[in-house]
Amino acid sequence: MDIIQALRSLRLGAQWSLSGDTYEGLTWHDENELPPPTEEEIQAEIERLQAEYEYNQYQRDRASEYPSIHDQLDTLYHQGYDGWKASIDEVKNKYPKPGEDL
Repeated sequence: MDIIQALRSLRLGAQWSLSGDTYEGLTWHDENELPPPTEEEIQAEIERLQAEYEYNQYQRDRASEYPSIHDQLDTLYHQGYDGWKASIDEVKNKYPKPGEDL
């Protein structure tokens, strides 16, 4: 995560420019209704966004291993709901949601 993502998250729609990748390079445009976030606010948001990204890793892992929709529908047709659920649960159990470890 970086300062650009933090600024977009903290002040959605705000107009600003950034020279380099540090707070010192931030230019806040006059048309903004809200003041610029502080350097501390930006750093806290970077850390929050990074933690959120890491927490959601299981979603990215699952998405790459779930069967295609075509294959899921085929499983539903030939094996019914229980067969479909078993194929999905296999992936979910491989990549459990944090806090739901088996």
